[in-house]
Amino acid sequence: MFDNFDFDVISRSWHYLIFSGMTFTLQLTLYAMLGGIFFGTLLAIARMSKFRSLAIAAGAYVNLIRALPLILVIFWFYFLVPYIGQWITGSNQPIKVGAMASCLITFIMFEACYYCEIMRAGIQSIPRGQLSAGYALGLTYWQLMGHVVLPQAFRNMMPLLLTQTIILFQDVSLVYVLSMPDFLGAASQVAHRDSRLVEMYLFVAVVYFIMAYTLSTGVKHLQSRMAIVR
Repeated sequence: MFDNFDFDVISRSWHYLIFSGMTFTLQLTLYAMLGGIFFGTLLAIARMSKFRSLAIAAGAYVNLIRALPLILVIFWFYFLVPYIGQWITGSNQPIKVGAMASCLITFIMFEACYYCEIMRAGIQSIPRGQLSAGYALGLTYWQLMGHVVLPQAFRNMMPLLLTQTIILFQDVSLVYVLSMPDFLGAASQVAHRDSRLVEMYLFVAVVYFIMAYTLSTGVKHLQSRMAIVR
């Protein structure tokens, strides 16, 4: 099987794949993580809101998005967002959003649902006595969330947040279907250009395995250290 394996195509292409394709993948992962955590936190607060309509709406959105395949959501946003922009602006034709913006919106809104559930568990893990003490000191709801609850929730849920980010890093490869220049997409271009599919896709698999395994090991180490602190 490996008699005709061409290592030279990897040595010629690795610089482009890492510094162009992987850079794009990591950037999209970072932006999606930050946006997902931000909106996920807001969704978590909304799901626990005393306003029943707000809690039901947030819960319905989270359950709907989590029930859909990510690849379907990517296509959905890619083809739907331009028409939503047309409807909002009143334009005569669909707004040109672009693949990058569509992918970023997709991953932020999709991952926000998963970060929401992680954050909701973290918030609910804070003892109710701390909330009562905060209200007794005269803190408002948002002061209590910002200074007491959320800092502890983030600390408690940090391993899970990082684990979900690793999953996000792997899922970003799905933007390949929109011909985005991510790591997998760049490798696919090289593979078809040089007719070396086995070499390129094997190289991609090895790189993803090394990075995901290294990050997972780091998360386990962080979790053990945090457990010792407790």
